[in-house]
Amino acid sequence: MAAGMRALLVVLVAIAGVLASMPACATARHDYAAALSKSLLYFEAQRSGRLPPTQRVHWRGNSALHDGADHGVDLTGGYYDAGDNVKFGFPMAYTVTMLSWGVVEHGARLAAAGELGHALEAVRWGTDYLVKAHAAAETLYVQVGDGDSDHMCWERPEDMDTPRNTYMVNASHPGSDVAAETAAALAAAAVMFSARAPGGDRKYASTLLTHAKQLFEFAKNHRGLYQNSVPSAGNFYRSSSDEDELLWAAVWLYMATGDEEYKAYIAGAGNLGGAGQPLGWDNKHVGAQALVTKLILQEKLPNDGQHAQLKSSLENFLCSTVQAKLTPGGMLYLENWANSQAVTSTMFVLVAHADHLAAAGASLQCGGTNLTPAQLISFARSQADYLLGKNPMGMSYMVGYGDRYPLQPHHRGASLPSINANPAKITCSEGNNYFHRPGPNSNVIEGAIVGGPDANDHYNDSRENYMQAEPATYTAAPIVGVLARLLH
Repeated sequence: MAAGMRALLVVLVAIAGVLASMPACATARHDYAAALSKSLLYFEAQRSGRLPPTQRVHWRGNSALHDGADHGVDLTGGYYDAGDNVKFGFPMAYTVTMLSWGVVEHGARLAAAGELGHALEAVRWGTDYLVKAHAAAETLYVQVGDGDSDHMCWERPEDMDTPRNTYMVNASHPGSDVAAETAAALAAAAVMFSARAPGGDRKYASTLLTHAKQLFEFAKNHRGLYQNSVPSAGNFYRSSSDEDELLWAAVWLYMATGDEEYKAYIAGAGNLGGAGQPLGWDNKHVGAQALVTKLILQEKLPNDGQHAQLKSSLENFLCSTVQAKLTPGGMLYLENWANSQAVTSTMFVLVAHADHLAAAGASLQCGGTNLTPAQLISFARSQADYLLGKNPMGMSYMVGYGDRYPLQPHHRGASLPSINANPAKITCSEGNNYFHRPGPNSNVIEGAIVGGPDANDHYNDSRENYMQAEPATYTAAPIVGVLARLLH
């Protein structure tokens, strides 16, 4: 028996053993439709700015209505990244890219589930902000709020009185990584909105594409990691390179335009590495590789030179993923901090590539073993099911889904009483009392995915345990597409 198949069988046997040992209530088929609905609802809980009449998360209120005032610009809107009240542009742009990619791949499935409208709204809430943040061809606002002071204060977003400083990158203070990621987000959303389908908006897509092109040129012409220009950002979302974001943006722009300049950039970018690292807010290698491979399978790019190297890198990553050692309970364990981020993004790439292979009548070769698209989907399903409750603790790591889920996510707004029920201001010092108190959060932040269990499948449900208990937009964004795919 080939080594690749032996490793895969070990994985599948381990998963089967774990599931067989669980009580019947834990192994019942999951309601992917309900989980999908909640995953999109979560983004409404993360909204900054003036909430729309369609807002469904009623424990939230308007917040940060003067963002950008210190620079004389309107930077209201967008998303808070996680359990805090800062708007970090780098992970926000990645979140928008992943939400858009999910609709590009699974728009028809989202429509069949009745969730396409909510997915488009989630993307648009982000792109509207990113367009405002791109105030000039070579000016991009990349952060609103001070991370250090914010993290010292446990306060509802509606009550915020910590500094709302605004930070930018420009020609003399570059940030090619964040500029390219924002270009990718707007280009991906342009691909999504340009579709001749319900929810399409070709005029808006054209606006997004104009900004994406300008940002890509800005990033190419003014290289430099953004934390060197905005040091406070590096304390929270430190970028390791800009090459992956530039390639990622070029691929999305090529998909949006078909222009030869982006095709040439892809061909000349070189195989940039990132081997063995999952897709995430700082590392876009696998995402770019997956899109290039899709274009090769669709015969829109040749399977030679740089393109073939990118395809090979993707295949190596996916083969190592399905043959990886799992936790005793059957979870991929790729990161020590908030492992769920890596699991949801890896699932997304698996199901997307499985569909690309199926459309081309192909399979994934791992050594001497061919893995079918159905096998890749099955592996991704095992990981989704683990997150939704098929695990040794019998706990769903999506808040609000199932009978047992985290009651104390590390999230300011959720842990404090709703401003609609308790309009009196809650100060930082008063908020600390809620942070340290035992018992469930005041509000259930449905659809949020917490950082997740450790390498031994253990989860400590405490809001003080931020490494495991904090949810983030960039963890939830990939699972929207995954759940749409598994539902259909």
